[in-house]
Amino acid sequence: MFDRSQFPDGFLWGAATSAYQIEGGAQGGAGRNHWDDFAATPGNVEGAENGDVACDHIGRMDEDLDLLKDLGLDIYRFSTSWARVLPEGTGTPNREGLDFYDRLVDGLLERGLKPAWTLYHWELPSVLADRGGWRNRDIGDWFAEYADLMASRIGDRVWSAAPINEPWCVAWLSHFEGVHAPGLRDIRAAARAMHHVLYAHGRAVEVLRGANVSNVGAVCNFEYSNPASDSEADRRAARTYDAIYNRFFTGGLFHGAYPEEVLEGLEPHLPHGWQDDMPLIGQPLDWLGVNYYTRKNIAAAPGPWPALAPVDGSLPKTQVGWEIYPEGLRHFLNQVARDAPGLPIYVTENGLAAEAPHQDDQRISYLTDHIEQARKAMAEDGVPLAGYITWSLLDNYEWSLGYGPRFGLVHVDYDTLERRPKASYHALRSALKRSA
Repeated sequence: MFDRSQFPDGFLWGAATSAYQIEGGAQGGAGRNHWDDFAATPGNVEGAENGDVACDHIGRMDEDLDLLKDLGLDIYRFSTSWARVLPEGTGTPNREGLDFYDRLVDGLLERGLKPAWTLYHWELPSVLADRGGWRNRDIGDWFAEYADLMASRIGDRVWSAAPINEPWCVAWLSHFEGVHAPGLRDIRAAARAMHHVLYAHGRAVEVLRGANVSNVGAVCNFEYSNPASDSEADRRAARTYDAIYNRFFTGGLFHGAYPEEVLEGLEPHLPHGWQDDMPLIGQPLDWLGVNYYTRKNIAAAPGPWPALAPVDGSLPKTQVGWEIYPEGLRHFLNQVARDAPGLPIYVTENGLAAEAPHQDDQRISYLTDHIEQARKAMAEDGVPLAGYITWSLLDNYEWSLGYGPRFGLVHVDYDTLERRPKASYHALRSALKRSA
């Protein structure tokens, strides 16, 4: 695949997971979250599957941390579950949940791994969803309370912290497209969630700074928007898609403004006084994380804003139908380097879903090609790239797609929960051991 000598001294390598996808949400005193409710609704999730057991990481944590260490990584990017530590969303903490995350962080440090903590990877306590969730501005206060609780417990030992994973998924995919919990298709709900997710990010950054948590950043997901044709209508549609998916969140974080292509559709639905939150949203960060997987081919479509639709493309595809376009990673690394000059950048997610657990050539090729694009962005374009974190350590619960897609470097037998490293695990392990 590569060897370490192709990257600068101090360049960091890691793997990522998230709490609901691996832990086992029905264990350890966790409260109910809106993914439990979404999965219990017929038709929302393939096979009506949920995260009650997932990979049973809560019972097999030491085995999983040993897999990370044996892989030769520097970083483990994980999330804490809001509903696990605050079953009612606010108020009395669940001591069993807090103790679990204490053990997790300590276990990483004992193995020489840097704990990269994400506060929110899509698990909103159901009681807060009942109060409007991301549509309600009060979520800034609720999230700040959660951030304060966790900072007081593990903030002194984590290597990095990011408030919210992939704000586009939290807001747009979940409130406009209805694909993720809470499964809404409502432009007013989407507009408010889009803004409130950044507002809550800002509140959490304040809390983390106040608690002396170091190395605070943000993680955004990016998808390359490719016009389906050279027509002006398709190019305009692709610009609108790019603005919604990519530039809205970096606009708030780094420019104090949202793109005009998005305001055209969302401004009438944004909360009153949203402009006043921009200084809070745009507080200085220590790093930015880029999650990248694929490109989307976009065509103009009839109907109201955003008046666009994805169309099938010609590139090779993954198990979940995502086109494989490694050049898009280099594109976005350069784009965010321009948005925030000098800010250290990490690839915080990048990986492929493939069915065969032991014939892993496609995943190895995918990782190799994307890592090479990351190297070129750094070596040839001058991007301040500081690390690469792949998704995912384990096969896991892939949200509305259930347990079918397999992104893991390690195969999980969902009947026995046995872990078996795949060829991609061994290839990455060998690459990380090579120094020349």
